[in-house]
Amino acid sequence: MGRSAYINGTSITPMNRRDRTIEDMAHQVVAEALLDAGVAADAVDLVIFSNATAGRLLDQGCIRGQSFLQKAGLRHAGIINVDNSCAGGSSALHLASLAALGGSGTVLAVGVEKMWTGDRAATLAGIEDGVPLADRIRMHEELENPSGSVLMGLNATWTIDQMRERGATPEQFAAVVVKSRRHAAHNPDAQYQSEVTIDDVLASAPITGPLTRLMCSSFTDGAAAAVISATPRSGAPRIRASVVRSGNGDLDYHDRLAETGAVAWEQAGLGPDEIDLIELHDATSAEELYALESLGFFAPGDAGPATLAGKTAAGGGGGGGGGVAVNTSGGLVGRGHPLGATGIAQVVEVTRQLHGQAGGRQVAGARIGVAANTGGMIWGDAAFIGIHVIEAS
Repeated sequence: MGRSAYINGTSITPMNRRDRTIEDMAHQVVAEALLDAGVAADAVDLVIFSNATAGRLLDQGCIRGQSFLQKAGLRHAGIINVDNSCAGGSSALHLASLAALGGSGTVLAVGVEKMWTGDRAATLAGIEDGVPLADRIRMHEELENPSGSVLMGLNATWTIDQMRERGATPEQFAAVVVKSRRHAAHNPDAQYQSEVTIDDVLASAPITGPLTRLMCSSFTDGAAAAVISATPRSGAPRIRASVVRSGNGDLDYHDRLAETGAVAWEQAGLGPDEIDLIELHDATSAEELYALESLGFFAPGDAGPATLAGKTAAGGGGGGGGGVAVNTSGGLVGRGHPLGATGIAQVVEVTRQLHGQAGGRQVAGARIGVAANTGGMIWGDAAFIGIHVIEAS
């Protein structure tokens, strides 16, 4: 077995607040992740900093990490900025892992997003910056809808495909939300911490197509950080696989996800049936089902019934119970979606689970977890997919 990168410390902010500055959130997660890792700020050698919207929303188009971490005490660290739409977090983690394995010493991956500025239209435009201009124009021509989000319009077309081709039902999409919000109710850092029923989800305001408001993820303010090193602290989880892919329009989004997942399973030397939990990119609750099937956890059409049967809940399938625990943090639907921080937030949750520190959402005996983060669209293909397979020590 070759050398591995390890997750020596993590931190995340609460995602149910709108009153904090981006600097405040960034400084918090850096300080707490370093404390968790037992590392002084001036001992950090490299920072990979992820952010998607500060150029549009905060008038800071370049050197974002240097600007927002100026007072974090990182005296000797080089700072590299990553902007990769919703997948900036997994991009930063991949680069941090490579840097650590390449001899860069202690590497800090940080993702932070300030999305609540009082201008919802500007925030939606910032999210759509993850689509090439020509494709964005086409999407507005074809997918405009009352929600104001053409990306939710695209998700609605996928949802209709699932219903027509795989037998998925609105009740199954609602069951995903019920499960995710139950997990989020046990996560003090989640955006939404109240449980809902299937009837609540189905009766919530329509967005577009079959999707209701509670089926859709919400943008939020938030930050997360992870300390990565080739030298593990005692008990530090190991990154068993780190796989990234970018589409170019040659494949459908979910075919690209399936292809990337297959590479991740090969690199990790295991299959989906050996995974205890997964944090995946549930832009909508319907997408959670589609992604689970694309990644090989369930056959086409089977993820919805499994969710209704409780097989994707923290206590229903993961940890050897015949299924897999999905989005125990609450996922994007429950925990929230601060674009550039989401991929790192997923890894924070996986790490907590592997340490047995997830409280009421703990997956019993969790040993192997996955974080699957996607970002951006390019002519129906995924602009970026990052999958990390993480193993308890």
